[in-house]
Amino acid sequence: MKTVFFNTAFVVLLSTCSVVQSMGQTKVIAHRGAWKNSGAPQNSIASLQQAIKLGCYGSEFDVHMTADSSLVVNHDHDLQGVHLETAPAADIKALKLANGESLPTLESYLKEGLKQKKTRLILEIKASKVSKEHSLALATKCVQTVKAMKGRKLVDYISFDYDVCKKVKELDPSANVAYLMGDKAPELLAADGLYGLDYNQAIMKKNENWIQEAHQKKLTVNVWTVNDPEMMNWLLERKADFITTDEPEKLLEKVK
Repeated sequence: MKTVFFNTAFVVLLSTCSVVQSMGQTKVIAHRGAWKNSGAPQNSIASLQQAIKLGCYGSEFDVHMTADSSLVVNHDHDLQGVHLETAPAADIKALKLANGESLPTLESYLKEGLKQKKTRLILEIKASKVSKEHSLALATKCVQTVKAMKGRKLVDYISFDYDVCKKVKELDPSANVAYLMGDKAPELLAADGLYGLDYNQAIMKKNENWIQEAHQKKLTVNVWTVNDPEMMNWLLERKADFITTDEPEKLLEKVK
């Protein structure tokens, strides 16, 4: 009986250790989807599908709001000569990506992403070039759309605009929200209830102590956009929680 008990306890201990180790492993986020090695356009449905196929922890994408409050997915504020924030949705609807896809709306992007439950959708709320009010309205519309599509459990938010980050937390206190700019220490982010910091690799190299400080404050650490294998190794050694990369295939090989 004692032998059975100890054997069982040993198995439970091993399982617990395995879970802890798994939780602590650095996770891979595909920057604008997995596009670089697949040929899919950045921020396209095809690049999202490829990130999911690879088994990435997350796929990052960027959202803008049009002049008539429609939400579209694209990195730059302009596409094919059309300024996304000042044009109506009808003008943008005609735009095609290199693979023939229409420019995704937030709804179409979420609809595709929510077909599965493993790859998180990392939604960047783009800081507006029009006004602060436009940025905050975009944040509100994004949160409303995610809630309406029942995507709260799979969507995380990021932004370069700190007011936008705080707005999202106001609208959905349970949301995971990380800040991108890199000009604030972990202590402030923790005080404002954010989920984590999501800073450029050069900033994190300069402020290496922020990784440990963030973890002490129960914040996550994401670093972008890391394509260099040596920098990947540097961050893996320091136990960054997430690495955002244009080369998810390369990084996935390292974290196996």
